[in-house]
Amino acid sequence: MAQYNDTTAFYDDVAEDYHLWYRDWDAELDREGLNLRRFFRDREVKTILDASCGPGTQAIALARLGYTVTAADPSPGILARARENAAQYGVADRITFVQSDFQSLLRNVEGPFDVVLTKGNSIPHLLLDEQIEESLLIFNELLRPGGLLLIGMRDFEPLLEDRPRFWPGRVHDGPDEQVITFDIWDWNDGPPVTVTFNHFIVRGDGTTYKASRHPVVFRALTAAEVEVVMLEVGFENIQSHHDRWELLITATKPA
Repeated sequence: MAQYNDTTAFYDDVAEDYHLWYRDWDAELDREGLNLRRFFRDREVKTILDASCGPGTQAIALARLGYTVTAADPSPGILARARENAAQYGVADRITFVQSDFQSLLRNVEGPFDVVLTKGNSIPHLLLDEQIEESLLIFNELLRPGGLLLIGMRDFEPLLEDRPRFWPGRVHDGPDEQVITFDIWDWNDGPPVTVTFNHFIVRGDGTTYKASRHPVVFRALTAAEVEVVMLEVGFENIQSHHDRWELLITATKPA
């Protein structure tokens, strides 16, 4: 197994089409902001590090609510799209964008932050135990005492037995073309167990359609595996919450 799972090419390739995985990206921004804010109650949150910002779904949503956000991602293509989106929504002045993966954050951002978050199933891109531990140690170091860590990821636990191959996406009916997204999953026994998501984008009209495939690898992580590492690196008050397809795991750095 490769020691490092380089996802940059994948996210560069899909940067312009990332919104197609949502039914309505504008509605998703509103929902994400309100959903995240409920975890920040009574915590005096002002500064947030979004450690895997993608096209800015969480960073923009939080900046619109008045938070000061640092948004990091290793993909230059998707960072460019995030900057465009931030300008479009009028919050470019509230977000500092940084090109960085998890392991390079200490060299590229300056803490401490009130909240460190990573959503969008980014933690499962880390294939090895030591990479997960290193990243959580870095998140811990970047948090102020009493700060909140929030991880959003797919919970692979209920999928490991049946190992589905097909995962439906979205159908977007535009004035000039129809766009359809779906995934084909290829499982690998490992260890650890990994799954390649082959993201398909199909475009066309009438009888003529064209498909493109964009593969990216995830470790089939479970909540229990992540929670154990959180405890080992010193986090406390660990809780799991289910939100649609995503599992949200929260923890605090000791005050």
